[in-house]
Amino acid sequence: MNLQQIIEQLDLTVLTEPRDFVSIQPIGGYSSDLLSCVMAGAKGNYIWVTLQSHLNIVAVAGLLEVAAVVVTENAQPDAATIAKANEQGVTLLSTPKSTYEINGRLWELGVRLPA
Repeated sequence: MNLQQIIEQLDLTVLTEPRDFVSIQPIGGYSSDLLSCVMAGAKGNYIWVTLQSHLNIVAVAGLLEVAAVVVTENAQPDAATIAKANEQGVTLLSTPKSTYEINGRLWELGVRLPA
């Protein structure tokens, strides 16, 4: 499943500049609000689900080269965070849904950890 399909299936809002989401194939997912845990557990091309919306999520997402960051529960990154994400090629998505619900929906869509 590609990122465009995930965006559509989960009704996610794209906060950053559009990219070729069809060509992005997430290989897994990770969920945490603690940045040190994300740095230790998330991998490149994962979807990271978090309630955090501050500038540091962009630094971590860029470092790990995640497929996208889904910011849940209507938390909204400020303009500086979105601008930095655009500059670094990090895709930020948002949803009013809970982290728990998004994780469950991603699982249902087949986004799992690689074997």
